[in-house]
Amino acid sequence: MSVEFSVPLSQIAEALNLTEVYVAENYKETNISTVEINRPGLELTGYLEFFDNKRIQVLGNTEFSYLGRYGPEAQKMVIDSIFSFGPPAVIICRDIEPSNAILESAKLHKVSIFSTPQSTSDLTASLVQYLNKELAPRITRHGVLVEVYGEGCLLTGDSGVGKSETAIELIKRGHRLVADDAVEIRRTSLTTLYGQSPENIRHFIELRGIGIINARKLFGMGAIKLQEKIDMVINLEQWDSSKVYDRMGLDNEYMKILGIEVPTLTIPVKPGRNLAVIIEVAAMNNRQKKMGYNAARELLKNLGMAVEDLPPSPKVIVDTWE
Repeated sequence: MSVEFSVPLSQIAEALNLTEVYVAENYKETNISTVEINRPGLELTGYLEFFDNKRIQVLGNTEFSYLGRYGPEAQKMVIDSIFSFGPPAVIICRDIEPSNAILESAKLHKVSIFSTPQSTSDLTASLVQYLNKELAPRITRHGVLVEVYGEGCLLTGDSGVGKSETAIELIKRGHRLVADDAVEIRRTSLTTLYGQSPENIRHFIELRGIGIINARKLFGMGAIKLQEKIDMVINLEQWDSSKVYDRMGLDNEYMKILGIEVPTLTIPVKPGRNLAVIIEVAAMNNRQKKMGYNAARELLKNLGMAVEDLPPSPKVIVDTWE
């Protein structure tokens, strides 16, 4: 069952630096649960059949120019018809002074009014981007998220396999920690996943035998990052001599996270393997593949094999997180 997220209107106003013109009594309890916003167009002509009262309304030069064609009484009638649906808020762009009709109607129907010096296009872009992030579908899963050469690598595997120790070694090699133990994953678009740490455990790492450390205080600001796009999943597992591991890199394995397929590698762990170096190579190789280069196919071509005649490797979904 899908979960509906919401964000307080007061938090939006603070994040976008909006100025309060009039705030209703229930302003602090008002939550926004949709990423959609609305610039009233047909609504100003009286067509309100499909009006969505959950959306924030945005008014700019065009809307005020149209309202200016009405007299005070007619303008109040038009505004009343819209505000009577109880939209959560109205944002006025370019610091345009709201008319008395708008203020009276806002007080009557308890609709909060804000203003901003931004243009309508800039405000709309900022607002949609912010709502997409705050209202994104999300899950929290056990793992470690690190940024390696600009690639977001999500390390998964059983507890005790060495994820946190590997993260420490990567930090020492100049890479950055995003989350340890619990990773909050958000789908910010149909193709993009971002991961971050829950706020209460941010920057902390658990190392067996040592205890809890704070990566930010121990290694400095350059060792951490608040969030990162998830480009690949690396599953660490204890070496199984009976299992056949990919040795060419032609396999196409993916993990489906919130409906998005993410390239996945399985790295066997045993004494003597330098996991930090292996993950660095995996990150760089993943970037090369995204740019269209596959070393395994070039090697086969150099050996005289007709690579173009090889059937495409089937796509295998190894796990699903919803």
